[in-house]
Formats: sequence, C-alpha cells, structure tokens
Amino acid sequence: MFNTSVASTILVGSFLLLLILRMPITFSLFLSSVVTAIYLNIPLLSIVQRLVSGVNSFSLLAIPFFILAGEMMSRGGISRRLIEFSNALIGRYRGGLAQVNILASMFFGGISGSAVADVSSIGTMMIPMMNSKGYDEDFSVAVTVTSACQGVIIPPSHNMIIFALAAGGGVSVGKLFLGGLVPGVILGIGLMIVTYIIARKRNYPKERKYTFKETIKVSADAILGMLTMIIIIGGVVSGVFTATESAAVAVVYSFFITFFVYKEIKLTELKDILISSLRTLAMVMSLIAAASSFGYLLAFLRIPQAITNALIGISSNKIILLLMINVMLLLLGTIMDMAPLIIICTPILYPVVVGALGMNPVQFGVVMILNLAIGLCTPPVGSALFVGCAVGKITIERATKSMLPFYLIMVIVLLCITFIPQLTLAIPSLMA
Repeated sequence: MFNTSVASTILVGSFLLLLILRMPITFSLFLSSVVTAIYLNIPLLSIVQRLVSGVNSFSLLAIPFFILAGEMMSRGGISRRLIEFSNALIGRYRGGLAQVNILASMFFGGISGSAVADVSSIGTMMIPMMNSKGYDEDFSVAVTVTSACQGVIIPPSHNMIIFALAAGGGVSVGKLFLGGLVPGVILGIGLMIVTYIIARKRNYPKERKYTFKETIKVSADAILGMLTMIIIIGGVVSGVFTATESAAVAVVYSFFITFFVYKEIKLTELKDILISSLRTLAMVMSLIAAASSFGYLLAFLRIPQAITNALIGISSNKIILLLMINVMLLLLGTIMDMAPLIIICTPILYPVVVGALGMNPVQFGVVMILNLAIGLCTPPVGSALFVGCAVGKITIERATKSMLPFYLIMVIVLLCITFIPQLTLAIPSLMA
C-alpha cells in the first residue's frame, strides 16, 4: 500500500527540487515521474509507454510542419517584407518604427506561431534600426519582446494544438485558432496605444509617407508570405483540411514561395533549415513526452480533483476563483516554459474552470495561453525576454523596467478576455 499524500509530495517535490538544481525541465519531469512510480510500485515500463503515447498523436504531426514552415519563411525574407509592408501602413505616425515593430510581429506571428522566432527574426532587424533612429535601447527591446507574444495567440499556434491534446481532445483546434484572432488583435492595438503615448512623450520620430504606388508594390510583395496564414486558417475552418493537413500544405507553399519566388536563400540552405527545425522539434516533443508521464501520475494520484476541491473551498465566487487562477498561471509562467505548463496545468485546471465554473473550453485555452505568453517576456525564465536582451545587448533588469507599461496593458487585455467571453467566442460561433 502507498500513501497518496506522500506520493504527491514526492512527485511535486522532486520536480521542484530538480528545477532548483537547474536540471533541464524535460529530465526533471521524467525523473520525478520515475521516482514516484518506484514508490508506487508502478512498473517503469508503464512510464515508458506513457512517454510514447504522449507523442503518438495525429494532431501533433501539425507541430513539425508549423515549425518547418515558420523556419523557411523567417529565413526566406518574409520578415523584411512584413516590416516594409507595416512601415507603408503606419510608419508615418509618431513613433512609427515602434508601431511598425508591433504590426510586423502581429503578421509574423500568424506565420511562425512562436514568440522566440518573432524576436529572433523581427528583432534582429528592428532593434538596431530603432536605435539608429534615436529610440532608447530599452524601449526598442521592450516593444519587440512584448509584441512577440502576439505570435502564440494569433493563429496558427502550435501551443493551441498542445492545449487541445492536453484537454483530452475535446476542444476543436480550428475553434481555438479562431478564438485567438480577436484577443491577438486587441493585444496588438493595446500595445500600439501605449507605444504612441510614450512616443509622443519622448518625441520619437515619424517615418516617411509612402506613395500609393509604393504601398501597392510592398503590399503585393508581402501578401504572398501572409497567404501562409490564410491557407492554414481557411483550410481548417472550411473543413477542407485538418490542422495537420493544412500545416503540411503550408510547408509546400512556404517552400515554393521561399525558394522560387523570393529567392533570397539557396536550395543548399534547406539542410540547415531542416536541422534547425529538427532541434526545435526535438525540444518540443521531448517536453510533451515527459510531461505526459508526469500528467499520468497527477491523474493517478487524483491531484487535479484535490486542487479543484481546494480552490472551490477557498471561495465559491467565480470572479475570485478566475482571478486566483490567472495569478497562479502568471506566476508559473515566470519560472517555466509554455509547452510543459500547458500539458501539466490543463488537466489540473480544466475540471475547475470548465467543469465547475462553466467557462467555454476555447475561451479557457486562449486565457491560459495568454497568461503563459506574458511569462515568456517576464523574468527570471522568460525565453523571449532573454533573446530580446541578447539582440539588443542590454541587461534584463533594464529591459524589464521599460516593459512595465506594456505588462500593464497585457494584464488588462487578459482580464478582458477572462471576463468577456464574446471577445474569444464571437468568431468561432459565427464560423460554426
């Protein structure tokens, strides 16, 4: 016989201890699962089977395709074209380059679905460009990092596929994609408003106004790349493709546009693109596999039910409970990466938020992903923040201080989509 409380303590405690010891999160999840399984006398073969079954899903095949399509587009010149297109649209306003940064990130997020890829691709061009025009270095990094978080909300986002899987497969990936559209755009508009206020106060420059002919030219050039997003969303929503099939079609389209239309990279560079995509994929899939075994033990020990009862025992007020859950996710997002948190937290919080509080699963998915997206630009473990500071060559402390007004608007948007379901559910309901 075993003691459930002791087993739960071993599972969670060993995981946290390994994280404190700076063990990679994949190994922390796996080793804590193994230790707990030994205590519970569960055959280790069962844990290995959970590792395999965690990644043995047709839906997960979309992730490598999304990663590969985004990698080809980011190296093939789409970033520069999106920046020029955004500049033609809004560069002439006060703080034009900062506004261009946000809008370009919104467009690029619809192609890559990755905040880190956004910072790496857009940031390497925009941050030096903004600095040379007189923008403060910390402001340039703050705008780049926070705007990159749109990339994990605006479809396609492989994190939404992970959420759908972690929720037990009962959530439509297509509806999740559509649910992220309005919140992603609202977040972008909110960041633009903050940027404009700061730009006016600091008298940041405007960019030149494009002629109508120039605008048409850069628009035509950029629209070919942005069609990738339309192919994915349109295919899934129309029912022509599944999410996996649309991702595969997007790879073929990205390959054609990158190598035969834009022609900024050679076919010989395809090997490097594949290797880079494989590295990213290996990290994502190993995290999913390890988190699957960890989640199996969470369910075995009935930890989600215990947390549900504990939260409802604190308060029966829906508003208070949702605020508590948001705060918890925000705090967790500062110390762990997004993918493992989605896999670990979804089975725990789903019964509370969807079952007990009655929130729509699509709305919960977008709320969770936005919470964890904020964590990507929050110290001490914000991966997007680290990349942005490395590109901008400034300290994390300096960048974080400059991001405070942007954090505020992100939290306001988070509260809006938490308590106003229509912001998330209007488009999925309309398309359904």
